[in-house]
Parts: sequence; C-alpha cells; structure tokens
Amino acid sequence: MPDILPPVSSPDTEYPAAEVYFAAPARDRYWLHVLLFLLTIFTTLVMGARMQFNYEHNLPPLYLGDDSLDVFPISWAVHHLAMGIPFSSCLLLILLAHEMGHYLCCRYYGVSATLPFFVPFPSLIGTLGAFIRIRSPIRSRPALFDIGIAGPIAGFVVAIVVMVGSLLRTKVVAVMPFSEVQLGYPLIFGLALRGLKGAGLMPSGTGSGILHPTAIAAWAGMFATSLNLLPGGQLDGGHIVFALSPRRHRIISRLTILALIPMSFRWVGWLLWAVLLRITGMRHPIVQEWPAVTGKRRWVAVFGVVILVLTFIPTPIANAGSMQVLHQVLDKVKQTIGWHR
Repeated sequence: MPDILPPVSSPDTEYPAAEVYFAAPARDRYWLHVLLFLLTIFTTLVMGARMQFNYEHNLPPLYLGDDSLDVFPISWAVHHLAMGIPFSSCLLLILLAHEMGHYLCCRYYGVSATLPFFVPFPSLIGTLGAFIRIRSPIRSRPALFDIGIAGPIAGFVVAIVVMVGSLLRTKVVAVMPFSEVQLGYPLIFGLALRGLKGAGLMPSGTGSGILHPTAIAAWAGMFATSLNLLPGGQLDGGHIVFALSPRRHRIISRLTILALIPMSFRWVGWLLWAVLLRITGMRHPIVQEWPAVTGKRRWVAVFGVVILVLTFIPTPIANAGSMQVLHQVLDKVKQTIGWHR
C-alpha cells in the first residue's frame, strides 16, 4: 500500500517534475581530484607492496612484522613499490566502479555531481574509499532510487570478478605465522570458496590458505559495499529506503543505529558508524512525492538487500570488539602510569 493516495487515480497519468530552483554549481576543481587520486595510488601501492611481500614469503596478508621483520622490509625503490600494483589497481577499480555508478546515473537524470574524490589514508588498505558530491536537488523518488543503488551494484559486480580471480591464486602452506590482524569474511567469500573447491579449481592439501593481495582488495570492496547499503541516514541504503518509503526512513534509520550499538561488542567500528549515522541526521532532503517507486525497481531493491546480506561482515576484524579495545587501552594506561612511577 502506498504511503499516501496519489492525487489522480488514473494509471495513465503522468506527474510532471516540480520546479526546483538552486544556485549554479561551482566549477569542478580537477586538480584536487587528480591530486587525491595520485596520493591514493601511492598509499595503496605501499600497502599492496607489503601484502605482495607477505604472499611471496608465505606470510598472512596483513602481517605487519615482528622483532625480526620491519613493517616495510623492502626498500623504497620504484620496482619494489610496483609490487603493490595488483592490489592497488583492483581496489581502485572497485571504488571507481561504485562512484561512477552514482556519477553516470546523476548525469542521466540531469543532477549536478562532482567526479569522485579518493581519500588517501595510512590504513591497512591505504585508503578510506571515495565519494562524490551531489550539488543539485534530485527531483523524483525513482531518480533518487536509481542514483542510490547504481553505485553498490556497479562496485559489487566488479568486486565479484576480482574475488573469483584472486581466490584462484590462493596458496596452501603447512605452517603460517600468527598475525595480530585477523579478518572476518562475508558470506559471498564462503560461497565462492565452496563453488571453486567443488569445481576442483582450488589448491588441495591440508594447511593454511594464504590469500593473494587482490583478494584483500575484493574483501575491502565487499565491505565498502555493505557499509554503503546500511539502511539509514545519508548512506546509499538510506537514499534507497527514502525513495521506497519517505515516511519510514527515519524509523528505519533509528533501528539501524540501535542494531549497530550491540554489534560494537564484535567490532568497535560499528559504534563509530552508529555515531556517524546519528550525527549526519535522521532527516533526508525533500524529494517530490510522486511518482513513487514501483514495478521493476522494487525487485531491484530486493536485489540490493541480497547484496547487503552477501557482503555484510559482522566481525570485519577479529579481537577488536568494544570491550576488548577498552581493556587494551586501560592496560596501556596502567603500563604508562607504572612506567612514570
């Protein structure tokens, strides 16, 4: 049942777009896009080179060294940094596909939007992702729906291709050193592994599997997709919910926040996401009520839910729950106080 009755009951009625007035958008700062992209290439190359070193020496993908091995055991030579190209190119391709899905859909509907901004960051994967800025109103719920879901679908498709190709390069070793950074994996990784093993395409033998760096790129792409599809606030999932049912957007956003808080006991990052959703606000920019999202788009919405289920990772990083992190912080504080004494 629709949220409100349409103004006219005829199924052949066309609803013209409401007139919307807005200031002319500012010019694109192409130099900033290029600069951020180049910096992100560098940071992802650095982390990718470390992962490639680990892969070639039968170490866990995110193994960061110990007393006998530096975090970066390779010199800062160009040919060494080039070891990170497979990881960097796959990760950036997934992120680019996601953002271009949004961007091209904006262009189709005449919505002003910037090119993607990539965010370099000294994290385990070398980036915080990418985003575009939408600079003019979205004039209809179908347009909002299409723009919101185009990015996750595009990124998901590319991530699947990367995932399958990278899992085929998994190595099996008898003994593997312990790594403090242990990743959790989405449902789709398990399904892909079962399918590839059933087809006889995976290496056989007993021992521990070592993922190729591009598999970590696929993992990051899947994780980013699930985060964006969380149904709340100004995330892609929030836009999709608002397009489907404006009246239910606020309550669903609140329920999402309430669900993330207890999940922080599994991974402290969920608490940060709950806070971010609350800070960005429960309100959504006004979009013309009619026409509503109907027909095939509702089936696409179901596909979006399937993507969320397949890519969602309840515990992205093991041993990083809120209570565990709190105990670690308290232990460090006690050690510091004891040292000063």
